[in-house]
Amino acid sequence: MKRFVYINDDESPTQELYCDNRISNRKYTLLNFLPKNLWEQFSRFMNQYFLLIACLQLWSLITPVNPASTWGPLIFIFAVSATKEAWDDYNRYLSDKKANEKEVWVVRKGIKKHIQAQDIHVGNIVWLRENDEVPCDLVLIGTSDPQGLCYVETAALDGETDLKTRVIPSACMGIDSELLHKIKGVVECPNPDKDIRRFDANLRLFPPFIDNDVCPLTIKNTILQSCYLRNTEWVCGVAVYTGNETKLGMSRGVPEPKLTAMDAMIDKLTGAIFVFQIVVVIVLGIAGNVWKDTEARKKWYVLYPNEGPWYELLVIPLRFELLCSIMIPISIKVSLDLVKSLYAKFIDWDAEMIDYETGCPSHATNTAISEDLGQVEYILTDKTGTLTENKMVFRRCCISGIFYGNESGNALKDAQLLNAVASGSTDVIRFLTVMAICNTVIPVQSKTGAILYKAQSQDEDALVQAAAKLHMVLFNRSGNILDTMLLYFIMKCWRLWSSLLTGKGCQLWSEIARMERLSFCQKERMKLFFLMLLQLLEYLLMDQPIPGQQTRTFSEAVEQYAQLGLRTLCLAWRELKEDEYHEWYLMFREASSTLVDREWRIAEVCQRLEHDLEVLGVTAIEDRLQDGVPETIETLRKAGINFWMLTGDKQNTAIQIALSCNFISPEPKGQLLLIDGKTEDEVSRSFERVLLTMRITTSEPKDVAFVVDGWALEILLKHYRKAFTELAILSRTAICCRVTPSQKAQLVELLKSCDYRTLAIGDGGNDVRMIQQAAIGVGISGREGLQAARAADYSIGKFRFLKRLILVHGRYSYNRTAFLSQYSFYKSLLICFIQIFFSFISGVSGTSLFNSVSLMAYNVFYTSIPVLVSVLDKDLSEEMVMQHPQILFYCQAGRLLNPSTFAGWFGRSLFHAIVVFIISINAYAYEKSEMEEVAMMALSGCIWLQAFVVTLETNSFTILQHLAIWGNLIAFYVINWIVSSIPSSGMYTIMFRLCRQPTYWITVFLIVAAGMGPILALKYFRYTYRPSKINTLQQAERLGGPILSLGNIEPQPRSLEKEVSPLSITQPKNRSLVYEPLLSDSPNTRRSLGSGTPFDFFQSQSRSSSSSYSRNCKDN
Repeated sequence: MKRFVYINDDESPTQELYCDNRISNRKYTLLNFLPKNLWEQFSRFMNQYFLLIACLQLWSLITPVNPASTWGPLIFIFAVSATKEAWDDYNRYLSDKKANEKEVWVVRKGIKKHIQAQDIHVGNIVWLRENDEVPCDLVLIGTSDPQGLCYVETAALDGETDLKTRVIPSACMGIDSELLHKIKGVVECPNPDKDIRRFDANLRLFPPFIDNDVCPLTIKNTILQSCYLRNTEWVCGVAVYTGNETKLGMSRGVPEPKLTAMDAMIDKLTGAIFVFQIVVVIVLGIAGNVWKDTEARKKWYVLYPNEGPWYELLVIPLRFELLCSIMIPISIKVSLDLVKSLYAKFIDWDAEMIDYETGCPSHATNTAISEDLGQVEYILTDKTGTLTENKMVFRRCCISGIFYGNESGNALKDAQLLNAVASGSTDVIRFLTVMAICNTVIPVQSKTGAILYKAQSQDEDALVQAAAKLHMVLFNRSGNILDTMLLYFIMKCWRLWSSLLTGKGCQLWSEIARMERLSFCQKERMKLFFLMLLQLLEYLLMDQPIPGQQTRTFSEAVEQYAQLGLRTLCLAWRELKEDEYHEWYLMFREASSTLVDREWRIAEVCQRLEHDLEVLGVTAIEDRLQDGVPETIETLRKAGINFWMLTGDKQNTAIQIALSCNFISPEPKGQLLLIDGKTEDEVSRSFERVLLTMRITTSEPKDVAFVVDGWALEILLKHYRKAFTELAILSRTAICCRVTPSQKAQLVELLKSCDYRTLAIGDGGNDVRMIQQAAIGVGISGREGLQAARAADYSIGKFRFLKRLILVHGRYSYNRTAFLSQYSFYKSLLICFIQIFFSFISGVSGTSLFNSVSLMAYNVFYTSIPVLVSVLDKDLSEEMVMQHPQILFYCQAGRLLNPSTFAGWFGRSLFHAIVVFIISINAYAYEKSEMEEVAMMALSGCIWLQAFVVTLETNSFTILQHLAIWGNLIAFYVINWIVSSIPSSGMYTIMFRLCRQPTYWITVFLIVAAGMGPILALKYFRYTYRPSKINTLQQAERLGGPILSLGNIEPQPRSLEKEVSPLSITQPKNRSLVYEPLLSDSPNTRRSLGSGTPFDFFQSQSRSSSSSYSRNCKDN
């Protein structure tokens, strides 16, 4: 589909077809806010359930308590959620209003007018001045620059801070600025999309400007919404996409919410409690009806009618349903959302995660998944800019078979190279010329006269800087004209004829005549041939060499540099005759004008020139590792986290970086298994050998990793996906080189399909798909812009901060959320069990022991405030956690929140309910007091027990925690004294009478002693005789003693017998518990692998083997 935009035609019917430029990111309006927000909230099962309970309580025949006990908390929770949504939407409205009401210059009926940005229509000509923000997507038709250039800052669009050049289409070149407001024509372009790096369109101007000649348009001819015009006096352009149909507007959207492993577990436990509740309701409902029909009619004071309505049998079950509805805590979601927001703020406020070099703090964009950080099992990381600094430094080169910089490690100081430049060596000068002109670097002259370079690519910047230091200076770029200067006096001017958009850095230049700007005037002849200078990726060159060249020498140079971890590029050139160029250019122009598959067609045409290339040399650029990367990876590997490197670099470079990063151990402890091949059969055989080797288990542990390139990976994912999934499960480490962004995302999806918690980290736009696909996405605010950081759940300044993000923030978040969620169920079950026990002495009638005010206050105030301060609890200090990362296993394995731990809290609530009920009833029931006194006694026992439970489960105390726990206990008595002083409250004088009685305080003491005694005894026994590794660390921390060794963390048996058969691999069977790493100083693998020397890849094995792994994988 495509659209036609008629330029400067106010009466064009197409203006009505397309939206205006009003931006709207609002989710609600004043009219639809209430119904839409309520609909969203009630789309959740939990809210529907509580609404049903609240509605049933309006039926006076069955409700055991005042409906306010449910309606109050329900309305409060909904009001909190609605208020948050309204506030967020109001801020979006203010932002939209500010953008919509900006004033811009637009041509209307041939006259420039000042209008609001929201009134721009498709086809309008918009004028911008320097430093103006671009209000919509424009196709340039004029600039103040004679060469038709302008400079834009795209930081708001893609996060890149370097200025980018944009140029007007060739059809608009030479049009006088006074005639631009009269221009007429049509732009044929595709329908709106969100690809900010592509715009395939055509421009046709109407006479008298040009005679219907088609001019192709690319993204270089556009300036997009939210960019800023810099260093250019004015530009004008045609609006092609407006409002929410701009590329930025299409990119906006609400990401799909991510469900954490803990949320999934809470949902399962909630479902189990719901089933238990239904069973209890059915049993008690039947018992209540039986008692009513037998025993109740014998009691003179029970006035049941002889015949009731048809729904009589449902009354008691429904009453018990209302009574037991508090088993599922109504406030759990709001409480979890609140504390998760605090976890995110802790990350934002962490001063130890600020990159002081750039001033970039860490930031949590997604506030709902902090606890998942503590359960990460796989980290998939980019290399360039993520593990490395992305600060490129030119180190070595090979020109015409001669190596420079090998001895000193710096080619720029190599005397042999400097002498070659000074003597005017043809090969060296041509090599430096390619380095200087085949790029998109913009030279800018500072006030002091020095030349500064603005580059979109760090590689290009390094090459141009190196060429300048070797006296080949790029000092001016104006449109397609570029000036270079050699040895400060030999100046040349170059014309860019075509930029071959094949992703290989290919550009077509010719040297043109010019007047020298020095003291002498020298005019060069116009050359009759064109130079095609190419800056290629080395594999293209090696596939198409020219016979007789020193191809072997260059191949050895590429391999040698890669072994050193350097980034390599090959440079080449060829002469192109004029008639050959014109013949090719016709095909190139035709391909450039198509709207369908333009990129593919251009690449096909460009291949016609990419042959018979003369190799000039090889460059080697160093990209240093960031500080702390090896230590971070080693620490996280000790924590049982597996690492995969996904990079576009060549294989040897990736391997060397992996070795230096502690991804894999050097020989003889480490072993690499290579999967490669140029055909499907070769890849299949290679993969089979690697998989057989990985299955082998012997007594000698090995740190084994597999290496695969993009071509082999494509075959494996397409034809051997299940077998490759098995290999992924067996491997703690993988190095995937020459992979595309889509392949990165596929690998993340593959690991997620096996129920692994994945974290993807990257710094560039090519990492966005991987980051969004992972369970947790982390973006580094790097030199490639902020695209990755903006798309991620968390952004950090350097890779080393990942250690603290996972071990400190992730682990603490998991521990705190585990306690909060289980405690919420505990306190709800406690009060519910007491109600159930009371029904056995009240004729199984569903009567409530507690009044409505007490129930509402219990849920909202008495038990919620103490637990909320658990967000400050730390079971171990941050220093201890960082020193012993192995304890992350408890989070990875879900040891703190699972059916077993929940059963413990369930049993605790049942035991405490028995204690409170029996002691309270025996102390105050049976005509000793009023029912309200019994209820208040039981409620007091619950509050005291929960204060001690929170105290017992808290590991580190602060003033806030003491205030919350004991201050809440004091508030309980203050509130009830106030309520007891109100005659109409139903509790008049109750609390005053109880507090004056010694029996009350003795009963409270008995409840606390009987309830907490066994709990303390069990805790003492476990800490003394069966301490966990965390208990050991806690004791050492309190005593101040050293930890020599923690031993093993109770390894789980993992066995799965498999017959080895070539690629007839079945899916792994049922998944067992998560791998439990050894708590030692060195990283350990999931299994023991056979011995073998590194890089001696394939030792054929054909015997049965067993593998100690098991994962439940979905079909792929």
